[in-house]
Amino acid sequence: MPGENIFLFVPNLIGTRFGAMLDMLTDRCSTMCLLVNLALLYPRATLLFQLSMSLDVASHWLHLHSSVVRGSESHKMIDLSGNPVLRIYYTSRPALFTLCAGNELFYCLLYLFNFSEGPLVGSVGLFRMGLWITAPVALLKSLISVIHLITAARNMAALDAADRAKKK
Repeated sequence: MPGENIFLFVPNLIGTRFGAMLDMLTDRCSTMCLLVNLALLYPRATLLFQLSMSLDVASHWLHLHSSVVRGSESHKMIDLSGNPVLRIYYTSRPALFTLCAGNELFYCLLYLFNFSEGPLVGSVGLFRMGLWITAPVALLKSLISVIHLITAARNMAALDAADRAKKK
């Protein structure tokens, strides 16, 4: 691999497994750091932020792991005959971008909202307005994470069953 830097990962430009894992890992870590800060700023919602972190990490880890064990080229390549929600999520770039960006924007706005309502748009603060707009996106993203978790768990169970059947 002379001349190729596997440690450099530019999404969709350099397609290494290491780069894909590094991309997912940095996404999970940065989201967790933001959620920890939100838990400190909103102590009454700490459990919700902890559940969100746990769901995010567990669903992505199991999904990535099941993809690797199945020999998939990428965790974003899914069986198109599989779950219809995940099929749309991974085959529609606008859907994937909207859900991921909207989810992160929700958390960022929640952080900003702790300090200010933001500039007024009519009689409502921009940050408050943004929270109302992005909250359904964040909830939908969490639902998709639950689907990820269930689908990946079923895939791993099927792989285990197939391995046991081969040994008989």
